[in-house]
Amino acid sequence: MDNEERQSRFALRTLLETSKMLVESQDPDFVLNNLLLITMGKLLVTRGIILIQNGSENSYRVSKIKGQNSLNEDDLITLPVDESILKKSVIQGTDHPELVEELGLSEEATLFNLRTTNHHLGFLCLGAKGNKQPLAHSELEFIESLAIISSVAIANSRMFQELRLINRKLDRKVHDLHTLLELSKDFNLMVDQDEIARTFKFAMLGQMLIRTFFFALDIDDERSLISSSGLKEKPSQEELKKLYELDDVFYCNEEHDCPFLDKNNIRLVIALRFQNEKIGVVGVGAPANKEEYGSEEVNFLQSLGNLALLAIQKTMLLEERIENKRMEEELELARTIQEGLFPSPVPEISGFDLKATNISSRQVGGDYFDVVETPDGGHILAIADVTGKGVPASLLMANLQSMLHALAPIDITLSAATDSINNIIHHNTPADKFITFFWGKISECGTYFEYVNAGHNNPLLFREGEKKPVELDKGGVILGAMESIMPYESETIELKKNDVLVLYTDGVTESMNPDKTEEYGEERLEACIQNNLTKSSQEIMDAVIEDIKAYSNNTQYDDITLLVIKVS
Repeated sequence: MDNEERQSRFALRTLLETSKMLVESQDPDFVLNNLLLITMGKLLVTRGIILIQNGSENSYRVSKIKGQNSLNEDDLITLPVDESILKKSVIQGTDHPELVEELGLSEEATLFNLRTTNHHLGFLCLGAKGNKQPLAHSELEFIESLAIISSVAIANSRMFQELRLINRKLDRKVHDLHTLLELSKDFNLMVDQDEIARTFKFAMLGQMLIRTFFFALDIDDERSLISSSGLKEKPSQEELKKLYELDDVFYCNEEHDCPFLDKNNIRLVIALRFQNEKIGVVGVGAPANKEEYGSEEVNFLQSLGNLALLAIQKTMLLEERIENKRMEEELELARTIQEGLFPSPVPEISGFDLKATNISSRQVGGDYFDVVETPDGGHILAIADVTGKGVPASLLMANLQSMLHALAPIDITLSAATDSINNIIHHNTPADKFITFFWGKISECGTYFEYVNAGHNNPLLFREGEKKPVELDKGGVILGAMESIMPYESETIELKKNDVLVLYTDGVTESMNPDKTEEYGEERLEACIQNNLTKSSQEIMDAVIEDIKAYSNNTQYDDITLLVIKVS
């Protein structure tokens, strides 16, 4: 075996061993470093450079460099490289002096194209051999083969690094999703807002390693911090307002006019939305690793904040439902008590056909009617309407009922009694609470009816054979408006056979049509009663109620109270 053949076999064995080492490596830096050292050692050259393409076509980064040169590792240079050069595997310096000059090498230098089938990666640049001899054909083939193998190894290692980076990102996402899932389970079990705020705080401190943060919430237009850590001072209401005016994802190195962010070294502010309304804001300082917040961290923080926000919304809705349930139970109890204040059954009066009803628009209302027998054998009829609705109106109505029952046994005129009731209500109720009130007394013999009207809808007295009813309008101002200055005026009328007296509240005449454009009105009420005068009190009352329901399409906005008295 001659010397040339031995050298050829040695080169082949070296190439195989080197290729195995390079291909198995997953570190581009290791591949490039060994490529440069092996080739320089093989050719006995003292200067070598590896250039890696850096984004644009003619821009290269000095990845490795050996020997004296004006360039340094990581320098960026622009080379006059065109398509013809990139097609070559070996580029001789003598053919492209401008290229090697840019690299600080002599014209005896040789460049090897580092490339795969589809991509150009860079160049292996070798200076002149120590003996100044040109590279032999076998040497060119060896380095060219090594360059091809190294290019494949670099491409593979890059791919491996990208896969490793993707796997790290996937692992991070899986970890984040697992964390959010566990926190979601925890939040779903919580019914206390303070507990939710504490869990959010522990997640920020333990999962995100964030020592400085705040969580602000807007509840019914009141903004406040529900959780925070590491703040040097709390934000003012004006600063909270400015936080809500920032972009949904705001990096605090951008221009802003909120000193609170700078004072507390807040780096990032994220908005939390519910049904597209910004009701929460989370601000965070630097994480423990001091790195900048990327899109993944922003998404995690936003998801964590939204979980806490939804949990708080859930607790608020639960509290609201509990409160509504409690109110419903209390209102139902109030309704039961109020129903007990109405006469049930309505007392019978000898010589009269009397029927009455109260239909409340709510569970409790402000209408009132009563029928009370007096010690002399007479009977008091009363009807009233308290301003407002709900529990306050029902309480005032109960007070009126107690005063009426207290005054009924006393030998006092209706006028004087109305004065007393008015003064008591005026002195003991708010200025915006009034009562329209009508009451009258049927004499023991049933022949006369004395009444006082304190600002109430005028009761209607229908007489047989008369086309228009008589309106009972004598009295004075509504109860509670002012202290009695002038006595309430009373009037006594004679009751005749087949007379029909109808007492009602404004819920009757003010019932609206479905379009809410017109009220039921007194004319319709009078016409309905006129058409049913020959019927019983129950039938007259039912006819009026049915007529109102038909007119309003069964929609009721106010309490409806009716008393119908027919003289037998």
